[in-house]
Amino acid sequence: MSGASSCNGEFPLRLTEDRISHLSRLVIDRLYKDDLADFADEGMALREAKAAFQAYVRAEDEVDDFVRRKIARLSRRPPEGGREWEILYRKYFEEEMARRKL
Repeated sequence: MSGASSCNGEFPLRLTEDRISHLSRLVIDRLYKDDLADFADEGMALREAKAAFQAYVRAEDEVDDFVRRKIARLSRRPPEGGREWEILYRKYFEEEMARRKL
């Protein structure tokens, strides 16, 4: 159930391939429009933007798995979805994302 935490009852935005493509297009278009970048090969720029988003999603999923395992190893394991579990999840998730500089 990677990336499916519902901290405070909210469900995180999952970046599907369609969302990644859309966001990549928006980023590339904005960089060009604001004259921050000029792309000799727009297709390559789009592929690189998609790869960056996909790498972030993979890293986030790895952190999610790590945090879930960390909580599962606690001697007094709180039930998943409970308030204590959600607090621990968020705390450990934020710490691990910061440690990885993401």
